[in-house]
Amino acid sequence: MQQKSVVVVGGGLMGCDIAAIFAKAGWLVQLVEPNAANREAAADRIRNGVNTLSGQWDAQRLKTVTAPQEANWEAVQLVIETASEDLSIKQSIFETLDECVPVHIPIGSNSSGFRITDITARCATAHRMANSHFFLPAHIVPLVELAKGERTSEAALDALQQGLEAVDRVVVRINKDLPGFLANRMQHALMREAFNIIDTGLATPDDVDKAVRYGFGFRYAAAGPIVQKELSGLDTQLVAASNIYPSLCNDPGPPASLVRLVQEGRLGTKVRHGYWKWTDEQVAQERARFESAMNQAAQLVRESPSHIPTEHVGLSCPGFFDPR
Repeated sequence: MQQKSVVVVGGGLMGCDIAAIFAKAGWLVQLVEPNAANREAAADRIRNGVNTLSGQWDAQRLKTVTAPQEANWEAVQLVIETASEDLSIKQSIFETLDECVPVHIPIGSNSSGFRITDITARCATAHRMANSHFFLPAHIVPLVELAKGERTSEAALDALQQGLEAVDRVVVRINKDLPGFLANRMQHALMREAFNIIDTGLATPDDVDKAVRYGFGFRYAAAGPIVQKELSGLDTQLVAASNIYPSLCNDPGPPASLVRLVQEGRLGTKVRHGYWKWTDEQVAQERARFESAMNQAAQLVRESPSHIPTEHVGLSCPGFFDPR
């Protein structure tokens, strides 16, 4: 049986972590990275990612090239683009992939915000292109969002889903090409409220984090928000929503403190100063703790699957999608 292969475009953090997923599963990974220093560092990060996943590292499973045209397309199942979040860069890459990737191979973009419709605007084969959004650290977080563009075919989504599920990813499909897809739309609703709580003096950044980590966030590893409300009672949720929703932040723009911090260059751990001041040692310790905790959480959710009923009741809500 011929070894399966994936082409990952971009050798940054996301690209290397995604490559580790496929390498751990025994696929040949062809990593496209034009920067020589990044290519040298990529092997170490991919090897570490495979080790984190309790896999066996085999250097023969990784091949690095400087451009997509250098890839060997025999046995390639899918292509994942992971370039920096710049629309013009992604458009240029996809126009190249449009020409050099055999037409039967589906192509996904790891963009976290740009619509695949916009990324592939000038591509003749946009029908085989979709958003395939992973979450940092990508080799640990199981979820991948597949978002359909205006020209994306169902066959392309099917092929991408099959490839991703073959390497143990949990896939959700999104049928509208909206900014933020699914998970980020929910995450940013939370972040808007979190920043507003800080800006209005309701609580400190430290207490906001504690409330999520040791409160409702703690429960999300066990069950999603909809199952939680089914268990606690939708009538209770209705009463709470009626009382709380009117006072929630609904500002259309970014929060004042976030704008101010970015303008002041306080970008977080990358510059050792955000809401908190960080030392190099503190950053290393927190990143290690975070990845270790995430790995434990990933094992937990995989070992305790939810027993959600397979059928939905019919709802008349506009846009409700009944999978039956």
